[in-house]
Amino acid sequence: MTPSALLEALVATPSVSGQEGRIADQVSTWAEGWGARVQRQGHNVWFSVGSGPRRLLVNSHLDTVPPCAGWTLEPQVPVWREGKLYGLGSNDAKGCVTAMLLAARGLLENPSALEGRGEVVFAFTAEEETGGKGLGTVLSTFGPLDAAVVGEPTSLKPCTAQRGMLLLKCVAHGRSAHVAHAQTADAQNAIHLAAQDISTLAELRFPPHPLLGEARAQVTQIQGGLARNQVPDRCEFFVDIRTTPGMEHSAVATHLGGVLRSEVVVHSARYLPKATASTEPIVRAAVAASGAGPVGSSTASDWAFLGNLPAVKVGPGDTLRSHKPDEYLALTELEAGVAFYQQLIRGYFQEVAHG
Repeated sequence: MTPSALLEALVATPSVSGQEGRIADQVSTWAEGWGARVQRQGHNVWFSVGSGPRRLLVNSHLDTVPPCAGWTLEPQVPVWREGKLYGLGSNDAKGCVTAMLLAARGLLENPSALEGRGEVVFAFTAEEETGGKGLGTVLSTFGPLDAAVVGEPTSLKPCTAQRGMLLLKCVAHGRSAHVAHAQTADAQNAIHLAAQDISTLAELRFPPHPLLGEARAQVTQIQGGLARNQVPDRCEFFVDIRTTPGMEHSAVATHLGGVLRSEVVVHSARYLPKATASTEPIVRAAVAASGAGPVGSSTASDWAFLGNLPAVKVGPGDTLRSHKPDEYLALTELEAGVAFYQQLIRGYFQEVAHG
């Protein structure tokens, strides 16, 4: 099956997050036909190629977001136009999946290409878009790993730093009164208190990261007040901070708890910021395969669940096309992605062999 046909088949198979059963079946059938011993848990599919002292994880996700408004084409019907395949998930991240599958097929057909230097675990996982039952739930079954490649559209530029996500729930507490008596000492407007804290957050600055720049606190939701003629005694707002490596989530929350007058509670902190040193073999191999230097990424990915494992996020496609109408991937991008992953895998094992 050609790269274009494989990508077209994947895009033609709906796989909105949580509904990846059919595409997981499809990937399993292809890999088994190429000689892989496939393992599966839920909608997560993985298999290994090669053997040796080092183990490399090569992973991307099978799921997509639901189609948004604004599509001029049918999202689930792949269409080729001027060398580009349009369809939901073509860019994020079925192009990565296709390129990784073809790299895996090449190794399955010629396992001696790894020369006994190591083992590659190819994993195609679910629910990345929703943070559900995907890579984080099956990672422990893969056994020890030495490095990882996470497939996301980065224009084949190796991403070595990724933002995390810290969500805080803040509650300003006031004292209710009739609006006509708002000027009395007994009344305290919680919305006004929240507004002061929101102004403080808008001016807050954190030290910039060399690849990612500054992190800013963004208030994304606010709710307060029970009646138009009552001074509100409670105002709740949520703060989203896309953190950078070096920002420890609990320390940031503690700091804000001391700066703001509102009560601060951590709502979600599991998406941690990530960074891999330029000296790591996986980074050196990715830079050599790409010909481009390391970049940072503002979007989250399954890299967040890999702990301290040295990793790069890299793949064909453009992150700016993701989650948008008329998403597409060019055939030239896909073919370059296949060659890139093949070279990256070989390059990684050469790097570790030469120490």
